[in-house]
Amino acid sequence: MKHFLKETDFTAPELAEVFARAREFKRNRGRPGPGVLAGQTWAMIFSKSSTRTRVSFEVGIHELGGHALFLNRNDIQLGRGESIEDTARVLSRFVHGLIVRTHGHGDIMRLADASSVPVINGLTDFLHPCQILADAFTAAEHWAGPGGDLVAALKGRKIAFLGDTRFNMANSWILGASLFGMKISLAGPKGFEPGPEIQAQLKYEGRKADYHFTTDPAEAVAGADLVYTDVWTSMGQEEEAKKRVAQMKPYAVTAKLFAAAKPDALFMHCLPAHPGEEVEQAVLDNPRCVIFDEAENRLHVQKAIMAALAESARK
Repeated sequence: MKHFLKETDFTAPELAEVFARAREFKRNRGRPGPGVLAGQTWAMIFSKSSTRTRVSFEVGIHELGGHALFLNRNDIQLGRGESIEDTARVLSRFVHGLIVRTHGHGDIMRLADASSVPVINGLTDFLHPCQILADAFTAAEHWAGPGGDLVAALKGRKIAFLGDTRFNMANSWILGASLFGMKISLAGPKGFEPGPEIQAQLKYEGRKADYHFTTDPAEAVAGADLVYTDVWTSMGQEEEAKKRVAQMKPYAVTAKLFAAAKPDALFMHCLPAHPGEEVEQAVLDNPRCVIFDEAENRLHVQKAIMAALAESARK
């Protein structure tokens, strides 16, 4: 593969390789690495602020032997009207890969089309594929155990996603579930059914996502192996904050709601979390809450993604 813009840019066999490599990177962290990116510079173009995405990619590039070059959109000519295509063509002459965190998914697709080096989606308003692969890897670690088959551990599992079921995290879980062989039940307010964009993506790829939408959070959580939520107001939606809090309040993950999932169910959140809003503090304190495992695994999984793309680019 040339770019990683969405979960399904990896095939199932490629996903198994990425997970195996991420597991190896995690086990051997701190030891001299293979230097997969030795002598390379990877540019990071960010239109949205970040903690986990920026730090995990910068550290990961360094640990693979490369150099990370952070570029705020407003610090380069892209912020002054240079076309996305020209920015991609110029940067392709300087760097070995691009990591992009932006608003419009169409922008990253245009950039990838014009780029001659690998492009990784660090987040768009439509999808957040690096987060989903790290989340799936984290769940698989818990379910497969040391040395177990990580990809097989995901198959047939049920995820319940509560809250904003029409934004990037929900979209990415729907698309990711089609690759992982998981079932997904989404619970959100009426009118938050999965949108036409994700429907079109599934149709384009000929995928049957095993998902169900309901306005009843208890229905979604029943029998779930994994309960997931995200903030109710994402970057760029601040003006809707008060309205969203009122809309989403019934979909907060409380201790009572979490208890309705399977007894060994995991809780995940891509962070930052707002205790008292989308999730109760008691859930975050539960030993089955693995939010910091998934945050750490962003590093290991993204290293595996970059290594796969860099090696593919050399062929």
